[in-house]
Amino acid sequence: MAPPTFLAIEKAKEARVPPAPGKPQSVTVPGTEKPGYSPIYRHHRFTNGLLTTFDPAIVNMHDAFENAANRVPRSRCLGSRAWDPVKKVFGPYTWETYQTVQKRRRDFGSGLVDLLAAEGHVGEKFGIGLWCQNRPEWQITDLAALSQNLFTVSLYDTLGPDTTEYIINHAQLPLVATSVNHITALLKLKPRLPTLKIIVSLDVLSSGELPGESKLDVLNSMASELGVKIFDIKQVEALGEKNPKPYRIPSPEDPVTINYTSGTTGNPKGVLLTHKAAVAATCSSFMVTQSGNDDIICSFLPLAHIYQRLGENTALWGGAAIGYFHGNIVELVDDLKLLRPTAFSGVPRLFNRFGGAIKEATIEAPGFRGKLSRRAIDTKLASMARKDKPTNKHFLYDRIWSKKVSAALGLERCHTVVSGSAPIDPSLQQLLRAVFANNFVQGYGLTESYAVSLVQMEGDYTASNCGCVMPTIEARLRDVPDMEYLSTDKPHARGELLLRGTSLFTEYYKNPEETAKAVDADGWFHTGDICAVDEIGRFRIIDRVKNVLKLAQGEYISPERIENVYLANCSWLATAYVHGDSHQAFLVAIFGIMPESFAAFAGKVLGTTIDPTDIAALKEAALNKKVERAAHAELEQVARKNKFNSWERVKGLRMFVEPFTVENQLLTPTLKLKRPQTAKMYRDTLDQLYEEALAEEAASKPKARL
Repeated sequence: MAPPTFLAIEKAKEARVPPAPGKPQSVTVPGTEKPGYSPIYRHHRFTNGLLTTFDPAIVNMHDAFENAANRVPRSRCLGSRAWDPVKKVFGPYTWETYQTVQKRRRDFGSGLVDLLAAEGHVGEKFGIGLWCQNRPEWQITDLAALSQNLFTVSLYDTLGPDTTEYIINHAQLPLVATSVNHITALLKLKPRLPTLKIIVSLDVLSSGELPGESKLDVLNSMASELGVKIFDIKQVEALGEKNPKPYRIPSPEDPVTINYTSGTTGNPKGVLLTHKAAVAATCSSFMVTQSGNDDIICSFLPLAHIYQRLGENTALWGGAAIGYFHGNIVELVDDLKLLRPTAFSGVPRLFNRFGGAIKEATIEAPGFRGKLSRRAIDTKLASMARKDKPTNKHFLYDRIWSKKVSAALGLERCHTVVSGSAPIDPSLQQLLRAVFANNFVQGYGLTESYAVSLVQMEGDYTASNCGCVMPTIEARLRDVPDMEYLSTDKPHARGELLLRGTSLFTEYYKNPEETAKAVDADGWFHTGDICAVDEIGRFRIIDRVKNVLKLAQGEYISPERIENVYLANCSWLATAYVHGDSHQAFLVAIFGIMPESFAAFAGKVLGTTIDPTDIAALKEAALNKKVERAAHAELEQVARKNKFNSWERVKGLRMFVEPFTVENQLLTPTLKLKRPQTAKMYRDTLDQLYEEALAEEAASKPKARL
């Protein structure tokens, strides 16, 4: 028997229909013009007001999950791969149904309330810390908290102890649910964590050992001296099953999470997001991708970040299945091939890797395979560029080529791919659109907007833009005259992007000063991103208010745009930092290499074979001047192809195996580069690059004859 009609997704399908070709996707609201600002833009189907929910009966995320669990109780919900200690491999996916997860979240929520009541926390609204890699228990904990009108506060798996300590104390967390590998870290921090009273292990710590010999007993013997109690998830669920509690249903204004942003400087800010914002954002997400009980997603982007959280909100309201990756991002494709997801969300860094692997196996391949691949890509790119009925599908190439290439990544069933968190290179997006032959869109969002603000529409095959305003958001541009960006610019208005809407955050928790800096008196959130808006209301990120370089000759440079172009076109590069000193007239750069493809690239240059697992050999090759010159030559080709101005081209470079990591504090946990810290750490290298480039420039100039 077919499941009952799912109202939210039916309404989303109606709203998802694009306007007629050439008609506005985002429309301006009449009478909203004012000096220094553009008019207000809204989604073309929501001109009279912003979307709050597609289903009036669903106003919080607790009810969203209950709706799915009652609608499709026997459908797959959460899946994972268990480690086989005998074979030393991860096994196949095993699944828990919506009905099972519904019972577990009810029991776990009741058990949490009992534990907290024993510590004097009765009837309060407070946060539950969540610290683990993506796994079913993360979602069960979050759903359990929702069932008792509690909220979760994520701790990043990659954060150092200082930031972990800061978040627990700032949010005053009495309980942290975590994987077993983080328990000792919490115990070490406990003397500086006065509010922490309970640790719940999401791994089972006791399985029939003699009293005093289980992991649970050993850890509790350590914890008791510190004034903290340790339980495992099995105990807490059993406690809740024995003493069930009625649901405490949240109101739309109650917090669903305090999500701490991974700032590039200082302590992270706690972004307070409500159930109202979560429901609105999830409805917008339904307009990007269908999410029914026949759908499946792969969870690998960190759940501590709002992007993945939104994806799983959408799946759990829709009744879709969520398969969690086994933990090693290098082997992600193994999980994808088992899951064969129908929707996929990623980031440009991952798509760069996909693109590099696809190019190497197809259009750069010798013989018939390469010839067929180039023909398929060229044909599809031409079809996408058509004015009349553009498409990325082809009756023949999709069957004999696209499906096979997509299947190598486990994405042959994928109807929707979303790229977010940073701009994707336009040529890479077009390549992947041609390969996957599906709806591959780029979106824009922030933690403060619950991940979704702008998204490209299905059937629009333009690149280099983030699409139109979503129904939960209205947007406008603010003039930035000192950077020469004005809302009156022709042909397209330009300025700082401001957002307001139903999916926006409430405040920075306990931080009224930063809230006041970010949100003006009229409720507009100032994103710090510079946008241009075209004639049909598509937004393109072109700069940052702060992340902009001004070179000696007065030219403004957007280093992130240059970095993304190089990364998208050079498969042997993994990371990039483009730098420009204000007293210099050109750029230099530091790159991180991709071991596998760099080994082949450098080996070809040096006429030798380099083992991609030999780190010492990779380091030596990366610093080899012959390899460096060859790398610079390829960068120059990319620059010419992408029509870089002379001042946008990198004149000097250094390559390293892994220059920027979360551990050396040059990447945020969301893998954004900390630019000031990077410049400081590599100051000597940057100075050396400038000296070498200037010396080479001087040597190449003809000397005056006497």
